[in-house]
Amino acid sequence: MKNRIVVVVVVIVVGIIAAYFYWQQQQRQPEPVQVQAILPAPPPPEPVIQQVIETVPEQPPLPELSESDKFMLDTLADLIGNKSLMKLFHTERIIRRIVATVDNLPRERVPLSVIPVSPVPGAFITEGPEGGKTISPKNAARYALYVKVAEAVDAQKLVEIYVRLYPLFQQAYEELGYPKKYFNDRLLVAIDNMLAAPDLKKPVKLVQPHVLYNFADPNLEARSAGQKTLMRMGSENAAKIKVKLREIKQQVMLHMRDKKVDSAVGSLLAD
Repeated sequence: MKNRIVVVVVVIVVGIIAAYFYWQQQQRQPEPVQVQAILPAPPPPEPVIQQVIETVPEQPPLPELSESDKFMLDTLADLIGNKSLMKLFHTERIIRRIVATVDNLPRERVPLSVIPVSPVPGAFITEGPEGGKTISPKNAARYALYVKVAEAVDAQKLVEIYVRLYPLFQQAYEELGYPKKYFNDRLLVAIDNMLAAPDLKKPVKLVQPHVLYNFADPNLEARSAGQKTLMRMGSENAAKIKVKLREIKQQVMLHMRDKKVDSAVGSLLAD
């Protein structure tokens, strides 16, 4: 079926653009890369969407999750269509990294060890005198390549990839510590959280209590890792990413079934 739900776009939109930018520009030291060892803190109460993805017609069997890296890299290369851009991606535990990144975007931070892509180039750019620093308009240029990639991704191909590979994403999510939850529900939570990021058109004031910069406004500083990323990358870039996220959400909601309905149909077929 055409126009199905998207998750690989999270690699482009969420994984590439969001989480890594936030932590790299704060200049944290990398943590040991042990994706499987990361156990997230218990999530705060959230509305459970409890909808399921449409069943995919029979396809050639997927690789085992532990052996899926080459398969995933080849799939991304076909999707992006530019081999030079593939250097952005880490080559190990790709699906597990994507899942962990999505899971952590609505939280306070995203561990560097789970980010699926290489860092955005350059250092976080500020301007103004000491005690009156703001985010420089020049900082937005650092994200240009990543935003361009996100905008150029073919949504039709993305949705087909998501439906095809969903069992691997679900398995990785269960192994992360959620054996009774549905990864796609968490994806929708992450998208909604990022869409709720405020649009900051005026100069954004910063403070530097220690080595790292924080937002001077405590209400902004209290936002999630995903929202802080959008706020730091500039209003124009953030608007483009939000357009892509809204497209994704629309596809998700158009091509899902209520879990209760799905269970009822299964019971009728079993009778």
